[in-house]
Amino acid sequence: MHIDDEARVHSVRRALREAGRIAVLTGAGISAESGIPTFRGTNGLWRKYRPEELASPSAFRRDPGLVWEWYDWRRGLVADTEPNPGHFALARLERSAADFTLITQNVDGLHDRAGSQNILKLHGDIWQVLCTGCGRRSRNTRVPLPELPPHCSCGGLLRPDIVWFGESLPQDVLQAAWSTSEAADVFMVIGTSALVQPAASLPLVAKESNACLIEINMEETALSPHADISLHGAAGELLPLLIPF
Repeated sequence: MHIDDEARVHSVRRALREAGRIAVLTGAGISAESGIPTFRGTNGLWRKYRPEELASPSAFRRDPGLVWEWYDWRRGLVADTEPNPGHFALARLERSAADFTLITQNVDGLHDRAGSQNILKLHGDIWQVLCTGCGRRSRNTRVPLPELPPHCSCGGLLRPDIVWFGESLPQDVLQAAWSTSEAADVFMVIGTSALVQPAASLPLVAKESNACLIEINMEETALSPHADISLHGAAGELLPLLIPF
């Protein structure tokens, strides 16, 4: 490791040890290290569809069976993966920190499987379903699903409990993420390009509230000039170094 990187690692460790409140924002990069492809890069049957043609309320109204076939396939991909050392390091940080919140743009549930508890899921959860009839939410981890499209016990049609194109983020989750960002002493951004709103604003909200802003990504992003400390590399390699306790 380059001497400048070693200095940054020590600075991050010190900031985390001294922080009263820690917030972390994760994106697709940390999941990609576990082998989960982004759906924009999928192949096979789904190459002929744009994501907007499948992940939208209009697509679900038009052909719920097709939408569920895609999500059933995606759930199968996720089920075959495991959390990586980066996920486990964040769970370890939560157990040692006085106040810790994980904000994620990912829907794969790998943070849960690694042991993280206090998670704000901005875009929902692929393992949770929502009844379009009675409004009940429940977990469903069966792979593959025995019925496509699946139905609720009330008879209503179930949909993935995920924020689709054309839908707003859940306001309670977004407000909690905003408040967490404003209150953070340290705000870490991991594996995200920080371009998609409103999540992209959260690190800047933290920075404006005098948080130490730490970025971990494979390459520079639009957020890099604003970061107090920026480390380039895989989260699965860097986070265990930054969070040894």
